[in-house]
Amino acid sequence: MSGASSRLIVALDLPDRGAALGMLDRLAGRAGCFKVGLELFVREGPSLVEEMRARGATVFLDLKLHDIPNTVAGAVRSAAALGVEMLTVHASGGKRMLEAARRAAESTGRPPLILGVTALTSLDDDDAERLGIAGGIERWVERLAGLADEAGLGGVVSSAGEVPRLRARFPRMRLVVPGIRPAGAAATDQARTARPAQAIRSGADFLVVGRPILEASDPAAAAERIVAEIDSALRPGEPEKA
Repeated sequence: MSGASSRLIVALDLPDRGAALGMLDRLAGRAGCFKVGLELFVREGPSLVEEMRARGATVFLDLKLHDIPNTVAGAVRSAAALGVEMLTVHASGGKRMLEAARRAAESTGRPPLILGVTALTSLDDDDAERLGIAGGIERWVERLAGLADEAGLGGVVSSAGEVPRLRARFPRMRLVVPGIRPAGAAATDQARTARPAQAIRSGADFLVVGRPILEASDPAAAAERIVAEIDSALRPGEPEKA
């Protein structure tokens, strides 16, 4: 797998096991990781993750855990037992919860990368104001990333717009960016989006892409185009393709 394709995480935001495994097979070798979110996990449960792992897939379990520290720690240990590579927790759960998640991961034989979710990419500054968040989305994201860093997490999830500031302030952290929309793709319910090359050049480590691949007439070709754009961004001085 190329360096560019290893940066692509495909979000399997699909309704059931058959659709998810079918897409997994169509995209084999074209992405570094496959994300299982709430809809699919609630319907199919841990056995789907086990089947994906048996097929050789790297799995990102995106459950955005947010509960009391003890409960989150138990969930992290259960996820680690499934062999997932990445797992999300809400950074807004607080430092004690984040530390509990990190310690739980470290206690396992194969610790997943724990990612703190900052502000969902569906939120904008108006949403932040309604939630009582002072200073707008960017400052909120930076505060939450700082909390994740203090707790010892390995990375955070944010939109591409916040990546330059986060990369400068937290150079060791892995930055995972959803809301990626190639040229011509609709923003849909995402408020803060970016092109693949833009996100990579800003300092993102991994890009999460769902509907622009899943809803394409040829998902494999759509994934390959995104990987090509990532590859161009990784080559210094090469212009972004239109």
